[in-house]
Amino acid sequence: MERDWIRLISRMTLEEKAGMCSGLDFWRLKGIERLGIPSVMVTDGPHGLRKQKEGADHLGLFDSVPATCFPSAAGVAASWDRELIEQMGQALGEECQAEDVAILLGPGANIKRSPLCGRNFEYFSEDPYLSSEMAAHHILGVQSQGVGTSLKHFAANNQEHRRMTSDSVVDERTLREIYLASFEGAVKKAQPWTVMCAYNKVNGTFASENEYLLTDILKEEWGHEGFVVSDWGAVNERADGLAAGLELEMPSSGGAGDRKIVEAVRAGLLPEEKLDRAVERILRIIYKAVDNKKPNATYDSEAHHRLARAIARESMVLLKNEDNLLPLSKDSRIAVIGALAATPRFQGGGSSHIKPAKLDDIREEIAKKTGSEARILYAQGYNLDSDESDARQVREAIRIASESDVAVLFVGLPDRCESEGYDRTHLRLPANQIELIQAIAAEQPNLAVVLSNGSPVEMPWIGSAKAVLEAYLGGQALGGAIADLLFGDANPCGKLAETFPKRLEDNPSSLFYFGEGDRAEYREGIFVGYRYYDTKKIEPLFPFGHGLSYTTFEYAELSISKKEMRDDETLDVQVTVKNTGDRAGKEIVQLYVGDVESTAIRPVKELKGFAKAELAPGERKTVTFSLDKRSFAYYDVELNDWRVETGEFEIMIGKSSRDIVLTDTVRVESTTTAWKKATRNSTVGDLLADPATRPIMARILKEGNPLGGGSGEDAEGFADMMEAIVKYMPLRALISFGGGSMSEEQLDRILEQLNEELTRGNGE
Repeated sequence: MERDWIRLISRMTLEEKAGMCSGLDFWRLKGIERLGIPSVMVTDGPHGLRKQKEGADHLGLFDSVPATCFPSAAGVAASWDRELIEQMGQALGEECQAEDVAILLGPGANIKRSPLCGRNFEYFSEDPYLSSEMAAHHILGVQSQGVGTSLKHFAANNQEHRRMTSDSVVDERTLREIYLASFEGAVKKAQPWTVMCAYNKVNGTFASENEYLLTDILKEEWGHEGFVVSDWGAVNERADGLAAGLELEMPSSGGAGDRKIVEAVRAGLLPEEKLDRAVERILRIIYKAVDNKKPNATYDSEAHHRLARAIARESMVLLKNEDNLLPLSKDSRIAVIGALAATPRFQGGGSSHIKPAKLDDIREEIAKKTGSEARILYAQGYNLDSDESDARQVREAIRIASESDVAVLFVGLPDRCESEGYDRTHLRLPANQIELIQAIAAEQPNLAVVLSNGSPVEMPWIGSAKAVLEAYLGGQALGGAIADLLFGDANPCGKLAETFPKRLEDNPSSLFYFGEGDRAEYREGIFVGYRYYDTKKIEPLFPFGHGLSYTTFEYAELSISKKEMRDDETLDVQVTVKNTGDRAGKEIVQLYVGDVESTAIRPVKELKGFAKAELAPGERKTVTFSLDKRSFAYYDVELNDWRVETGEFEIMIGKSSRDIVLTDTVRVESTTTAWKKATRNSTVGDLLADPATRPIMARILKEGNPLGGGSGEDAEGFADMMEAIVKYMPLRALISFGGGSMSEEQLDRILEQLNEELTRGNGE
């Protein structure tokens, strides 16, 4: 129902209005009892509900209510499945309703600038398009249940090191194309009820008081309708933050922030109208939660566990499968080795830590598949709390491996290696795990490695394992999901949402990551992840989009709806994929776009579409993509807008960013003028490339070559040479080199004509 917000706000005192802009306590928003305004609760996510139990620690870290722990974002993104993550969101919304939670804090849409970031497990991808699609459908799922989300951490929060004081120094084009684009699609498509600002500064200004980010871009340009909430403790100067567009401070500041707002209003430093607008945004969300509250809400915990298992299966990536070692025979004698098989790492550390409603026992789930525990041998192999090898444990692991048909070794990153709050310093597994892999491989060639980690690891041991399954942090049902995949009851279908480098030094940010003191410069620019590896032609360990299956797929019949188009039109792309194996499976079809020739520095390819097709053996399906202007554009900082350059673009269909199987080209005609005003120093080539000024420049050049020309047999070659020379020549040079064919007066008239066209083209 629509309420009279103006009247409601007019009944509040200045102190009450200021009070609405900070929390009641750690997890609740303030209400005003005399006006009937309720207090509502927010709590951590994003892959599960972490609601503090009454009387527990104020952070709720150690005693939260039991809830379904779904796989973390790093894994869910590897599913590339919009519908599945939306189903996960719906389940999360149901649990929030049952626990009387109004807003679930998440998802996190920060870009994985470096695999060292300790919080990468909570983020989706190195690619902004994939990240924004996953975030949008997560939000749509949760909010379909009448529960809000908080898209975080806005913006350029890409390291945990000094996260509360660091300054992310990033150029405008990189900010727009990579770090903001990850949020932009989610905001526009899904309208999260709230957006959470980051701890860090962005280009010298704290995100919590960055008006350019919070108001100019988020509210005015993208049209966000909800409110901005601070990350917990991210507020620097409260009145400055509210003026910039930060409506809600969390957690409670004990009245300190409220007093600063009141003082600023009374001193004339903060317009009360701006405070009123902030209160209205908060009230709208409070009452949206109230209006959508479901009395006596419950949920089916077992059904959610089954969903968690399905999501985990889809999120795990088969990286290697030499000699088709997997799937395993259920008649095999199997050595299960590794402390992580007995004490699984199924989620990350920090604010997203969930108390699971139940937790699969990996060894038990594997034994169920064989029908006999006698076929399963177990050895711990290593200690989780140390990097040192234990000779006795290694000998026992080797013994059972040598007595078995196959060894399945569970390794990965223990909690101490990656978490919110600090970054990793290297990409290696603990030394005792690496030694164990090599020791077992020497005795048992049939070795499958199952990884539990939130971000990439180096694999100098990759040659020792015939099969590698990346299980990520698979949530509470990881045991059943791993067993399903190991034995072929489900077919692996995840693909990497991030590049696995061979070594840390190959990563484009490795020279600059962590920064110097509080200054973190993003010197690699737009070349993040595969954009760098593919353009630089550096071979990764596993490329972005990589993932194997127990079946095989063929692509054919790539077609595009037109060979020439304007950038204000859309292009439909179709491709047929066929399951050519003997098992049902799912294939993730990826569409990349590359500008064949550009005056702007651009990657060789960028992901602009993806689809997941489920296929029975022998079945064929046609998938369709629709590309619009943004699919071909880069951000032009001179225009402060997205721009497509006229020219050829390559349409690439791939199984990964490095496995492109079909290509076609389309010519795109730009409708955007690249100039605000032509001057004496505007170049001939740039003006010829612009749709608004091209006709005038073409006429001038046609009427007579201002530089003269050759004759006879050399004429054609001379013309080509002159075209190359003139291309980047400023207009004023046509006078100097024209041999009297152009005067100052003529140049002034040309500039007048050009600027008339530019004014018309810019709609002025």
